[in-house]
Amino acid sequence: MTGPRDGGHDGRYDVAVIGGGVVGCAVARRLTLAGADVILLEQAADILSGASKGNSALLHTGFDAPPGSLEHGCVRAGYAEYMEISDRLGLPLLETGAMVVAWTSEEAARLDRIVDQAHLNGIANVRRLSAAEVLTREPHLSQRVLGGVVVPDEHVIDPWSAPLAYLSQAVANGATVRTRTPVTAAAFDGREWTLQAPAGPVRAAAVVSCAGLFGDRVVALLLGHSPYGIRPRKGQFVVFDKAAARHLRTIVLPVPTDRTKGIVVTPTIFGNVLVGPTAEEQDDRRRATVDRPTLAHLQARAAEIVPALAGCPVTATYAGLRPATEHKDYQISVHPDRRLIDVGGIRSTGLTAALGIARHVLSLYQSFAGTHRAPADPVWPRVPNLAHHLPRAWQRPDAGEIVCHCELVTRGEIEAALTGPVPVPAGDLGGLKRRTRAMLGRCQGFYCSARLAELTHGRLAHDLAVATRGQAAGPAAAGPDAEASHG
Repeated sequence: MTGPRDGGHDGRYDVAVIGGGVVGCAVARRLTLAGADVILLEQAADILSGASKGNSALLHTGFDAPPGSLEHGCVRAGYAEYMEISDRLGLPLLETGAMVVAWTSEEAARLDRIVDQAHLNGIANVRRLSAAEVLTREPHLSQRVLGGVVVPDEHVIDPWSAPLAYLSQAVANGATVRTRTPVTAAAFDGREWTLQAPAGPVRAAAVVSCAGLFGDRVVALLLGHSPYGIRPRKGQFVVFDKAAARHLRTIVLPVPTDRTKGIVVTPTIFGNVLVGPTAEEQDDRRRATVDRPTLAHLQARAAEIVPALAGCPVTATYAGLRPATEHKDYQISVHPDRRLIDVGGIRSTGLTAALGIARHVLSLYQSFAGTHRAPADPVWPRVPNLAHHLPRAWQRPDAGEIVCHCELVTRGEIEAALTGPVPVPAGDLGGLKRRTRAMLGRCQGFYCSARLAELTHGRLAHDLAVATRGQAAGPAAAGPDAEASHG
């Protein structure tokens, strides 16, 4: 058994985690809390710059996961831990529940199977609803509804504060984070890894790859081959204005197909209504663009489900990429002889499953590395609240200057995102947006970007005055065939 290091660092770590998405952040936290000396390496200027930056922000129960699958076990464990630790880390929860809603006779015929699978998965409070019961719960839904299934424990969370909190706790308890650190080569000498990066090599006794959209390439770099291939699957989303929230209180899920969970209409924790995602295969692993015909289809589909949304303006659009593979289940493997764990193929349930995946990774790690001495009294930092239904910084008497009036973001929140007290500051504009919601409201930064450029000058990877030069006014900034805003 080994314990925490005393004094300075000698440049060798117990574990190097490759990838700063939600799974990498959760893994870094879990290993650090178990006493390992951890370094997290992220190729971008900030965390959450890949698949984790664009998702539906749902806390899943695992009711529809394949029974007995690794995904099911990780989702269940992740859900339980999120509920256990969210208050201590300051993570919000919007208790909405969910309904799987059938609109055709074919979909209605599959509802009983959904209930049976949920019960098999241990979610006993899932049950059938008649059309009348669905409309009682959500009176603004289309009268075309034929029936549904209620999933009371599915809820909405903040998709960005959660991984930020996980990594912040890791750092507060001794972990190291290096951004702008792509791994370009790797060598294992039978005892430790040497990972080559532009700023110099990183030595670690073990490696956990959580490389998301580049998972197959990174594991091939480490092993010489990859047991799977990443097939980026794009999902486009439309975010309706906050005024739309009065028309919907519950997550409305479609009856899923073998290929996709389908298009969801849901409240967001930021006070909006969201519709999406699509499921589009593409080759590009870095850019997820939106296009006008697809966005129009999503708006039309939302209006079919909730007719009142037909008259609601759109605040933002965005797209995300999911690291799909040729396999349906997660691709998590351990290679004890090389002191390597690969975490790949984490798709749409990754936000919920991340904490469960991290627990699974810890058990795999301990199978070949043994145990460390865990900190006796770990630090529990709290992330600032961004949830619309809970008290915000702007409401305090000492709130000071409001920089972003659409999302009511204060200067104090901007400064905190850039310098602390949360120990993982924003590295680029996207990171600042995700930590504060500045520039993510109705005007999409048209009014606040100049002030933000002043406040952030010289403090981000790219100067905001350059990054926003020529930006169109309002939500059209996320217009057709452009990289989307993350609303």
